[in-house]
Amino acid sequence: MKLTATLPMVALGPATAATAATAAVPMLHEEKYARDQEALIITSPIAGIENRFWFDYRIDITEAQKELTSDLRRASDIEDLRDAWEECGHELKGEREHYIKGMAERGYRYGQVIVVE
Repeated sequence: MKLTATLPMVALGPATAATAATAAVPMLHEEKYARDQEALIITSPIAGIENRFWFDYRIDITEAQKELTSDLRRASDIEDLRDAWEECGHELKGEREHYIKGMAERGYRYGQVIVVE
């Protein structure tokens, strides 16, 4: 059993080194913005109502994430990376705002508590 536990660690050795090397690269401002927007993705429907706005929102979020993956795969330079991350961040923010606005027009408000230390 100890041998089984050791083998995957040996196999992951070079991959872990590659991951550590990429972790040393500073994060782009656009990537941080997109990741901040990703953290704000609404995970459950407002007021528990699953309507067309909710389903459209979920589909649009998934589409934005797939598009980001595709854009990052095709990126050939730093500018392409910046554009991909920036576009994803704007799409995530825009889709969230569109969903919240659509629900607010129907009388359902989105509440959010932000604690600042």
